Amino acid sequence: MQENFSLKPYNTFGVDAKAQYFAEVNSIEELKEALTFAKAQSLHLLFLGGGSNILLTQDFDGLAIKLNLKGISEENLNDHETLVTAKAGENWHEFVLSCLQKNYGGLENLSLIPGNVGTSPMQNIGAYGTEIKDIFVSCVVLDLEDLELKTFDLEQCRFGYRDSIFKQEGKGKYVILEVTFKLTSQNHHIKTEYGAIKSELEHMGIANPTIQDVSKAVINIRQSKLPDPKEIGNAGSFFKNPTIPLAQFEDLKQKFENIQGYPNGDMVKVPAGWLIEQCGWKGRQIGNVASHKLQSLVIINATGEATGKEIFDFSTEIINSVKEKFGIELEREVNII
Repeated sequence: MQENFSLKPYNTFGVDAKAQYFAEVNSIEELKEALTFAKAQSLHLLFLGGGSNILLTQDFDGLAIKLNLKGISEENLNDHETLVTAKAGENWHEFVLSCLQKNYGGLENLSLIPGNVGTSPMQNIGAYGTEIKDIFVSCVVLDLEDLELKTFDLEQCRFGYRDSIFKQEGKGKYVILEVTFKLTSQNHHIKTEYGAIKSELEHMGIANPTIQDVSKAVINIRQSKLPDPKEIGNAGSFFKNPTIPLAQFEDLKQKFENIQGYPNGDMVKVPAGWLIEQCGWKGRQIGNVASHKLQSLVIINATGEATGKEIFDFSTEIINSVKEKFGIELEREVNII
């Protein structure tokens, strides 16, 4: 247990906020010990995975716990399906690569997403036509009230777009310890129709892609337009893509004929990056903070010296300008602390 501890190395924005107390736990027993200490001291809790989906706007008055639970196990269901369980502290991308090395399919479109396995169900991470819910089986959690282990299945997690029970009524009640996925060991379902995967595969000279080829294409695309958090502070996509009524989209199309949208029944999902770019934010910098020059959906700690409040205020200006121009209010995807 450490006091007045800098969390700068533990968040991908590289914000230098401090925690009143900090502990790194490597087992469920150590986690329970830390939680017992926090309860005795009446401390607020902050759980840290890969630190890729948080923005620390101030020092944290409580106990920050870094979950370092590691381990991956498998169970063959049949000739073509395997259950793979990963502990919360496993790096997400390394986990995906380990599955691909064994020719397990289902995670390839989610390659190179930052963060750890334990946080993946919280916001139902997704990319290029795949979401966690598509291959999710269950997760084991620790109930913070009674320190008992519980299992949540797919239905209980109530996944939505970048949403789950863990962001709604279950927020602050549980900590995810491990996640189980159902992956294919043969007869893989290749998804190449979303985003630029198909054109990237053509560029790679691949006509009949494997799951490994799809992963490589996704990695190439992400690396070409998304900054590496190890090189420049960011949390990936900062905003959710808004979903608006079809009627509102049709009205906007009368005024902005190039507006992009993906219809889904009587609703339309509009790319937040396009909206932000139309408002002139792409590559724009204010003080220590900027919108990335290649992907306006990503806010960066341009100088490495930005505070969380500066980044938050920058995001607020983007939200206000998009609402003023399009009448659409963007929602932050990043968890604000």
